[in-house]
Amino acid sequence: MRICRNLVYVSILAAMVSGLGCARAARDTTGFAMQDSAIVDAPFEEAWQATKAVLREMELDLHTRDKRGRFVAYTDMTRRGFLVPNRVQYTIVLEPASPETTKVMIETMKQVYGVTLLTYPDWHDRKTEDNSTALEIFERLEARVS
Repeated sequence: MRICRNLVYVSILAAMVSGLGCARAARDTTGFAMQDSAIVDAPFEEAWQATKAVLREMELDLHTRDKRGRFVAYTDMTRRGFLVPNRVQYTIVLEPASPETTKVMIETMKQVYGVTLLTYPDWHDRKTEDNSTALEIFERLEARVS
């Protein structure tokens, strides 16, 4: 009798959890990032090497170095109010504009680390208000290639 009662409780609990629904649409992050671009007076290969050097000088954590012209770099993780870890992601894309110039585009995205009852712990995008580091990358890149 006791096993049967426990089985009923487990069945009711399973029905309640399944009724809540586990799937939901991903949060729309349109407009969260800040985008900047500039034309650098250097061939693609030279601009790529200079961008890599600038990101290392600035001590950004490089996660992706793609020879086709893409970098993904992060600032160090910091905590706001001792609770919420946050960082900034920079996605830098280089494209040849002409044989002597390269177009550099930087997307700045603020991220916070968190979890909800329905997701795994991960970095989540938030609205970005400051792109001063992206502008500094452009300044250092121009200084390096000139």
